[in-house]
Amino acid sequence: MILGYLKERIWFVLLLAACVGIFAGVLSLYDLPPEAAGYAGLLCLAALGLWTAVDFIRYRRKIRLLRSMLGQASLLMDQLPEAVGPKEEVYHALLRELDRDRRDAASAADAWRRETVDYYTLWVHQIKTPIAAMRLMLQGDDTERGRELAAELFRVERYVELVLSYLRLDGSGSDYVLREYALDGILRKAARKYAPLFIRGRVSLDLRETGMTVLTDEKWLQLVVEQVLSNAVKYAPGGRVTVRAEMDQLLIEDDGIGIAQEDLPRVFERGFTGYNGRVDKRSTGIGLYLCRQICAKLGHTITVDSEQGRGTRVAIGLARPFLEVE
Repeated sequence: MILGYLKERIWFVLLLAACVGIFAGVLSLYDLPPEAAGYAGLLCLAALGLWTAVDFIRYRRKIRLLRSMLGQASLLMDQLPEAVGPKEEVYHALLRELDRDRRDAASAADAWRRETVDYYTLWVHQIKTPIAAMRLMLQGDDTERGRELAAELFRVERYVELVLSYLRLDGSGSDYVLREYALDGILRKAARKYAPLFIRGRVSLDLRETGMTVLTDEKWLQLVVEQVLSNAVKYAPGGRVTVRAEMDQLLIEDDGIGIAQEDLPRVFERGFTGYNGRVDKRSTGIGLYLCRQICAKLGHTITVDSEQGRGTRVAIGLARPFLEVE
C-alpha cells in the first residue's frame, strides 16, 4: 500500500521538495544567515511530512474500504467512498452508469430465462398429451414394428424430460428436497423405467442389493441413474450392465464399446460428444453434463473410468459430510 501511495503521489511530493529547495536557495542568495534558510526549509519539510502522513491515512482508509467491497454480489453505489475532486466524481458517474447497465442486463436476462422456462414447461405438458395418445395406440400392437415404435416413443419422452431438467438445473434450488431415501428403491424405479430398452437391446441387467440409505433428492438422483443406464444400453448392445455399491459409491458398469482415452477428460463438458457421439448421430452431449451439475448440487460426486472396447464404469459418490436432513 505504501508503494502504491508513493507511485500515485511521487510527482507531487518531488515538486514540493523542489519548491522547498528553491525557497532555501533564494534565501541564501540574499545573504541571510544559513541558519534562517535552513530553519525555513525544515519548517517546510515538517509541514510537507505532516500533510503526507494525513493524506496517507486517508488514502489507506479509502483503499481498505474499496477492498472490503470486492467480491460482493451486488455493489451499492452509496457504499463507495466520497469522491474527492472532479476526477473521482467522473469515475463515480461512470460506475453508476455501468451499475445501471448491469442491473438492466441482469433483469432482462432473468426475465428472458423465466419466459423460456415457462414456455418449455408449458410445451412439455402439452407434448405429453400426444405422447400418451400414441402410447395407448401402441398398447395392442405386439408386432416388431409396434415394439420399435414404442422404443422410439420412449426416447422421445426421455428427451422431453431432459429439456425440462436442463432448464430447471440453474434455478434457485427450490426444486431440491433433501431427505433420506433407500437407494435400492431409487435403483429399482430406474431399472423398471428402462426395462423395455434393456429387453430390446438384449442387454442383461445385474442389479445387486445395496442396503444403503442416502441423503439426497430422489427425483434428481433417479434422473442421474437413468441417464447413466441410458448410456449403458446405448453403447453396450447385447452386453451386460452391473449396478452395485462399494463403500459410499454407487457403481454402474457395462462391457460395451467404452470411451476413447482422449475423450475421457471432456465427457462432462456441455455439448461434448466425442468419438462415440460422431458414430451415434443422436448423441447430444447433454446427459453427462446434467449428471455432473445435478451431483454437484446434491453434494454427490460422479466420475467415469473407461477403456475403449472393454466397457465403462461410472462411480457416483454418495458420501454426505455437509448435508443435513430436512
